[in-house]
Amino acid sequence: MSRPLQTIFYLTLIAFLAAYPAFARDFSIIGYSPDDLSSEEKLHDLFVSWMSKHLKIYNSLEEKLIRFEAFKDNLKHIDERNKRVSSYWLGLNEFADLTHKEFKNKYLGLKVAENRNVDSSEDFTYRDVTNIPKSVDWRKKGAVAPVKNQGACGSCWAFSTVAAVEGINQIVTGNLSSLSEQQLVDCDISNNGCSGGLMDNAFKFIVTNGGLHKEEDYPYLMEEGTCETKKEQMEVVTINGHRDVPQNDEASLLKALAHQPISVGIQASGRDFQFYSGGVFDGPCGTMLDHGVAAVGYGSDYIIVRNSWGPKWGEQGYIRMKRNTRHREGLCGINKMASYPIKNK
Repeated sequence: MSRPLQTIFYLTLIAFLAAYPAFARDFSIIGYSPDDLSSEEKLHDLFVSWMSKHLKIYNSLEEKLIRFEAFKDNLKHIDERNKRVSSYWLGLNEFADLTHKEFKNKYLGLKVAENRNVDSSEDFTYRDVTNIPKSVDWRKKGAVAPVKNQGACGSCWAFSTVAAVEGINQIVTGNLSSLSEQQLVDCDISNNGCSGGLMDNAFKFIVTNGGLHKEEDYPYLMEEGTCETKKEQMEVVTINGHRDVPQNDEASLLKALAHQPISVGIQASGRDFQFYSGGVFDGPCGTMLDHGVAAVGYGSDYIIVRNSWGPKWGEQGYIRMKRNTRHREGLCGINKMASYPIKNK
């Protein structure tokens, strides 16, 4: 190839990658390629391949057609966003056959407390901390259990609570035990099971109940069950209380997070959040909290968040959320409602 043709080739390639930033990455990450969008037939082939990958089975041809239309609409959104955004990318995950309304109805569930203590600085354990590490990742310290999946049950509040309790228990005892979200869903009457709840209430329940059972003794069902009181003799993990992080204060959030995984509320109902596949997320979202998750670390410009939508979502079940946004509430309201359990040594 002559030098002028070489130059033209490379300029064309650079222009293509600039127009399609997500396609500069491995196609397997986002689940499709530009060629898949070229015809209705190829879209259908992509849909069938996606169905096989995610073990999707529909009860009728009519339902399949409805899901195919939702799939195409979602793919259009994913592709348009991937062409415009460079810091993160979206992919065809297991939610790609749901309308956005269906997704919001099934996979969220945080109930925000109207009477929550806004100024909790006096009770804040880490108020006087002055120096924290530049980065922390509690996964590498052995304080984070494998990513779990809440299913189509609005029990995110239970998963957020349990992740924080699992973390502090490991930090204090050296043992990482996977604990029971189902016990909270079934037994914590201060919350509403699959219809939503609040992490602060769940922390209080664990204290008054005398602890929380292990996952293996009280496994998750993805639906509400009957509170199993016969399990009372089985081993439990205890905490001594909980504290709220001062509201809308990222510095305090990082102080707490430098010492333990914490529960946080976010607004996760944005369409980009639904299909997040990787990168540092700084996408469109508000601060009306609707989802409970766990912050398990931070880097120079992001907070590491453990979700409860299974390991196929995001970065193996995690999302890196942009920090230093200059908004008091933080991206998606992550600074608004953080809390953490206390466990005495």
